[in-house]
Amino acid sequence: MYRPYHPPADPLLVRELTQVQQELRAHVRLQPLGYEPTLIAGCDSSFPTPETILSVFVLLQFPSLELVEKVYHVGPVEVPYIPGLLSFREAPNVLRAYDKLQQKPDIIMVDGHGIAHPRRMGIAAHLGVLLDSPTFGVAKQKLTGTYQEPAITKGSISPLTDKSGELLGEVIRSKDKVNPLFVSPGHRCDQTTATRLTLACLRGYKLPEPTRLADHWAEEFKKELR
Repeated sequence: MYRPYHPPADPLLVRELTQVQQELRAHVRLQPLGYEPTLIAGCDSSFPTPETILSVFVLLQFPSLELVEKVYHVGPVEVPYIPGLLSFREAPNVLRAYDKLQQKPDIIMVDGHGIAHPRRMGIAAHLGVLLDSPTFGVAKQKLTGTYQEPAITKGSISPLTDKSGELLGEVIRSKDKVNPLFVSPGHRCDQTTATRLTLACLRGYKLPEPTRLADHWAEEFKKELR
């Protein structure tokens, strides 16, 4: 994936944010959801300009996936681009968007990784701990780990593991013959729940509806900013 050039980050900032990340990781809990959700949210962030971030939440009924709410927040980018620490760049603005929801979700599907991250703290885990809310990540690209390509048919799954064999997530074919998704739990969620809800939210597209609609509305909201 193309990334624009970014100057090297301040080593002191990297050290500081890495320490915060390790502290947040200590609070992550992987556990079954324990109940069937009635409201599921999707969230996504994009950068309309190099200096601004747009974060979107959509709230859907589950299992019908009827749209209940859609909100967004635009703010300044406060942290530089640092690989492995992108959650610090996105999370503050995502939380401001979350605050605008009139109803709160039972679980949040995040466009990004949960524990399938070099330090087990992708954006979904990061947000889950800060909100103390069930979260999981659905990402379009691998960040870490190894896997065997799942079969080409929709619903095929293979494990994503680290070098020691620890399960980081599952690689899911969400549509016949398209590139797979990388699904991992974030906080107060387990892999079984994350995979089940991802599959339950597919409606013929590569992306499950919560993150697909968050991405769709991000594009629509950008038009309001022009």
